[in-house]
Amino acid sequence: MIIGVPKEIKEKEFRVGMTPAGTRALTSAGHTVLVEQGAGAGSGIDDAEYRAAGGAIAATPGEVWGRAEMVVKVKEPLRPEYPLLRQGLILYTYLHLAPLPELTQVLLDARVTGVAYETVQLDNGFLPLLAPMSQVAGRMAIQVGARFLEKEAGGRGVLLAGVPGVAPGRVAILGSGTVATNAAQMAVGLGAEVAVLGRNLRRLTALDDLFRGRIITLASSRHAIEEELGRADLVVGAVLTPGGRAPKLISREMLGLMRPGAVIVDVAIDQGGCAETSRPTYHSDPVFTVDSIIHYCVANMPGAVPRTSTFALTNATLPYCLAIAGKGIDRAMREERPLLRGVNVYQGKLVSREVARAQGREWEEISF
Repeated sequence: MIIGVPKEIKEKEFRVGMTPAGTRALTSAGHTVLVEQGAGAGSGIDDAEYRAAGGAIAATPGEVWGRAEMVVKVKEPLRPEYPLLRQGLILYTYLHLAPLPELTQVLLDARVTGVAYETVQLDNGFLPLLAPMSQVAGRMAIQVGARFLEKEAGGRGVLLAGVPGVAPGRVAILGSGTVATNAAQMAVGLGAEVAVLGRNLRRLTALDDLFRGRIITLASSRHAIEEELGRADLVVGAVLTPGGRAPKLISREMLGLMRPGAVIVDVAIDQGGCAETSRPTYHSDPVFTVDSIIHYCVANMPGAVPRTSTFALTNATLPYCLAIAGKGIDRAMREERPLLRGVNVYQGKLVSREVARAQGREWEEISF
């Protein structure tokens, strides 16, 4: 199979969908890897490294998309890439289609098979291809939140760690999954007070055991969220509905409970965000203020640390990439149930129940 690796065109997106190690694994298995010139530069990978791993370098994105049977990316296609989509193409990337009806229709019209990293799911519910970027985003959430809490950046002027004689800052984390766990690790490491609010009591129990009393765990409810908003200096939105829209847990009215200069880092923004006032932002202009509350809503947070993110992502995505390339998409779906769950669009049909529910569309199950 010919695997194409184009350069990402999203603003300030420096990740790339394949590393030289992944390229070597694919070429050693008899496949062709076609990498767009300069695609890895943002992650510190030059074209010579891809060539040394057996890859070929293409001069233009049109050559990559035009020759590839499967395109491996990081982010969803943007409008300049829509004309490059075509029938029979396998697109293997993060799609986050729930809040993107236009892209969903474009993929359906083009009859592309879209495999979304974020919905590849094991039988136990674990999301193996979302996990590495959730780990990065969770850790970054505290890092960027602490920065925008500084007065110079418009924040309250609170040091999350505190100092002897002065109380530390308070972090409220909405959610109890991978993002929440990693955010809590960073916040605890800084010395902040940390409250994690979640609906899954088993996860809260596991977090309580993991942190040995160093965090507060709370069953999530409107009442509990409102109380924590009133205490928090930094709120991290870490809720997830796999493949679907994130629930709106913070209304605009609830912002009035927060202290001026507090920060919301809405990691769920890829799926629409968990605050009613959230809207996607970019690394070049990452924050905006609503009712004196700073919102950080960058939809590709891990793109700010591309060297780490690219290698972590390829570690996770490569096994399924090899399965698709070696078996073809139909056989791979039949034999790899997690991969089947990752397919969102197939031969002009919407096959994701969660995306369909979010967009008010009909959906169909894949039949072989």
